[in-house]
Amino acid sequence: MRHQSPSYSITMRLRYPDEVGRLSQITAAIAEASGFIGAVDIVDVTRGCITRDITVNAWDVRHGKEIVERASAVSGVEVVRVSDRTFLMHLGGKIEVNSKVAIKNRDDLSMAYTPGVARVCRAIHEDPDAAFTLTIRRNMVAVVTDGSAVLGLGNIGPRAALPVMEGKAALFKEFGGVDAFPICLDTQDTDEIVHTVHQIAPTFGGINLEDISSPRCVEIEQRLAADLDIPVFHDDQHGTAVVVLAALYNALKIVGKQFDTLRVALSGAGAAGAAIARLLQSVGVPQIVLCDRLGAIYRGRTDGMNTVKQWLAENTNPEQVRGALAEAVRGADVFVGVSTANVLSVDALKTMAPDPIVFGLANPDPEIDPDLALPHARVVATGRSDYPNQINNVLCFPGFFRGMLDVRATSVTTEMKIAAAKAIASVIPDTELIADYIIPSVFDRRVATAVATAVSEAATAEGVARRQTKTVVPNE
Repeated sequence: MRHQSPSYSITMRLRYPDEVGRLSQITAAIAEASGFIGAVDIVDVTRGCITRDITVNAWDVRHGKEIVERASAVSGVEVVRVSDRTFLMHLGGKIEVNSKVAIKNRDDLSMAYTPGVARVCRAIHEDPDAAFTLTIRRNMVAVVTDGSAVLGLGNIGPRAALPVMEGKAALFKEFGGVDAFPICLDTQDTDEIVHTVHQIAPTFGGINLEDISSPRCVEIEQRLAADLDIPVFHDDQHGTAVVVLAALYNALKIVGKQFDTLRVALSGAGAAGAAIARLLQSVGVPQIVLCDRLGAIYRGRTDGMNTVKQWLAENTNPEQVRGALAEAVRGADVFVGVSTANVLSVDALKTMAPDPIVFGLANPDPEIDPDLALPHARVVATGRSDYPNQINNVLCFPGFFRGMLDVRATSVTTEMKIAAAKAIASVIPDTELIADYIIPSVFDRRVATAVATAVSEAATAEGVARRQTKTVVPNE
């Protein structure tokens, strides 16, 4: 069954005779078109006519048009205007820069700008670390992309990627109190990206890489992490891995299994899949098999390989499983998908170990329809908001950067990622865990604080923190 989504919601402004039964005819027409009505508001009543705004969720753009056609076909109905609510939200962009200080007179001006600002500049020149206390650097993150792997849209370029980066910046602020700014680079040359980020780094306290294609994103992250004295975090890799691990901590409690006995089949051998595999190995998972379009990755495979897959071939799949995804899934306790829709069949799912755990994270359509998986899996999670157990990176990155900025971390460590995963999982008490509730809601304000505290403590313990502080996340 297809699901209507607010991301395809429309608001129809309809004018029609103010007569008994007219509204019921309109709502019936919308229902016949499978539209989901979210709100009905009166705009105007004049001269025997009424104008209403009716907001309806559809499942795609074409469906939205069908709904409008059905409503307009009702006798006496005039469609005044149709608005796409998603586009309305993006008009003029989603973020802005505001001044934190008032500049209302000459005294204010002389301190905020010249001549007073010169004294602050000299102080930073003498002590570069003072930039973390005297400028935006203490709380500012660059969200950097080249637009080469945006959501499920592919290589759409830096301009088309900007709305996503704006959204990321908005989430940083809303959930972590972190100021972030989108940096969309008009190059897909690895050396140029590394050089550019290196040059702009003095403005920022951290770098969040986003939507850069694999395997280039791995090299870019590794080189920047080695060059810079601020943390570099590729959310598509490590944010995904952290939230998957968090969900797995709680899912294992449901099924009564341990990390050191697990067999994991993973669909998707890009940067996210590799990051998940690395993090699962770090908590003791012994058997991990990754599959791409050509099937299982194993030592000695030559077709379709790159640097990321070569590492996987050498460091995973100890039993050298070969063949299609169905072979990798056979006997597995856990399936994790970061690939594409409908690659896992029900028949293959039935061959997994007892009480299987299925995380199908492809968006918008997961690797297996959750409704088909539920009768055969003990725990099911997706990347979607319209099913239980949404595995969403927003559970990780706002709090993760909040914690790193608070202690002025110089880098990201594996222990910080594990600490973040445990923190996310711990938000749900064991007494509240059920198969449909293994991961907190993205709107649970406890998550960012828990993650930030865990990350700052781990950074301090790992020796990558430049200061100690108590983490406070705004908007709780």
